[in-house]
Amino acid sequence: MSVSKNVFANLFGGLWITSMNLLFVPVYVRFLGIESYGLVGLFSTLLGVSTLLDLGLSSTLNREVARLNSQDINRHDIRDLIRTFEVIYWSIGGVLGLVVILASPLISNYWLTADTISINTMQTTVSVMGIVIIFQWPQTVYLGALMGLERQVQLNIISAATATFRAVGAVALLKFVSPTVEMFFAWQVIASLVHTLSLLAYLYLSLPKSSRAAKFNQALLSRVWRFAAGVTGITFTVVILTQADKVILSKMLALKDFAYYSLAYLVAMSLGKFMAPVFNATYPRLANLIALKDEEGLINQYHASAQLISLLVLAPAAVITFFSYELLFLWTQDHDIAEKTFAIVSILVVGSALNGIMNIPYALQLASGWTSLTFRANIIACAILVPLIIVLTDSLGVVGAAIVWVILNSGYVIFVITFMHKKLIPNEKKLWYWRDTGIPLVTAFSIAAISRLLLPVTEGIYLISLTLTSVSLVTLAGTAIATPLSRRWLGQKMKLLK
Repeated sequence: MSVSKNVFANLFGGLWITSMNLLFVPVYVRFLGIESYGLVGLFSTLLGVSTLLDLGLSSTLNREVARLNSQDINRHDIRDLIRTFEVIYWSIGGVLGLVVILASPLISNYWLTADTISINTMQTTVSVMGIVIIFQWPQTVYLGALMGLERQVQLNIISAATATFRAVGAVALLKFVSPTVEMFFAWQVIASLVHTLSLLAYLYLSLPKSSRAAKFNQALLSRVWRFAAGVTGITFTVVILTQADKVILSKMLALKDFAYYSLAYLVAMSLGKFMAPVFNATYPRLANLIALKDEEGLINQYHASAQLISLLVLAPAAVITFFSYELLFLWTQDHDIAEKTFAIVSILVVGSALNGIMNIPYALQLASGWTSLTFRANIIACAILVPLIIVLTDSLGVVGAAIVWVILNSGYVIFVITFMHKKLIPNEKKLWYWRDTGIPLVTAFSIAAISRLLLPVTEGIYLISLTLTSVSLVTLAGTAIATPLSRRWLGQKMKLLK
């Protein structure tokens, strides 16, 4: 399977899943109320914090499956490796879920602050969140293995189908059975179980045939422990850096105000659906090229993927940054929500755009088995930025927490990239800064900024839709012209038309 087909499949799947989330969230808010939606935000935070126990295994599995799949070796190893990780993930998921269930009285009584939701309702809801985590946590191992096998077309079909099942089912139950947060999370239990079992079934159908059953193999863990330990350190620090703001805000703010931040965060992090497809397709391919010692192919793939990330991420990020109010009003059709969240969205999106262009350099580090750079950078960032989150949140509120996200990712782009290229592909740094990301970034944000200056703030839904569509197309076209990868593609298509 070619990288381009995997990228397209991942992009389609990611956009579909994001569409399901964004289209149905306003419906959830209307049925549940903004305060109850704060519990949905809490669940997302719990899932994010729970990745502390990922132990670096998901990235390790992706890399090892890709490496094993590129070599003519004993195929028993792939099946045994997956079974080994599978046992670990189900065990971790069970422990995590049980911890959340047991902690539900403490969370409901001493952490959350609600005006209209009873303590009993919050405790029941948090307990059900624990059950969802038990069934949802093992998905990571199946996703990682399928991406390593480069079965990403089929993977995205499954994920898109189950996302639709999850969203449509939730709305149906809220509308026709009970518009309560307990019903919403009860459905999440069923949807998570269906998704996990679907991934499990397809993965085992995709594995190489074997004359014996897969088994737990501790020796395989011993072989990859060093890389897994490095990724564990990175994961631990990343969770702190990406979840600290929400943990702090969930305590400092009322549940209703935390819900506004959760909505803003959801919009800003939707950019991940543009970058994840490229990362997921590129990471196993880079690992494969390194195993084959194809340096020229590695460099070409690195730059092509970096430019594709820039095209897919920077254009929408620029439009969202300068037209966040219109986008939020179009999405929620609620002036109050748009007014209270648009500034947060604009700031978070800038940080997410910077985070996005770091994806391919990070993929190269993982594919090379080099985890210490990002881990050390994250340790420094934690020491500086976690206290900064507390200080800025206390002084500026949710806007302060959002500003920290921009500071964090600016530091990565300035410092981590420099150190990375000194060790890996040292002659390619200038091309990454200038050609792969710099020119597309300046182009996208310049076009969107000029459009903002020329176009007034609009109110009507149809006029907002026309404005956003026009600005998005112009920004995307300008960014495509500024990106060498898309220019070459357009040039090839023009030659075929002659």
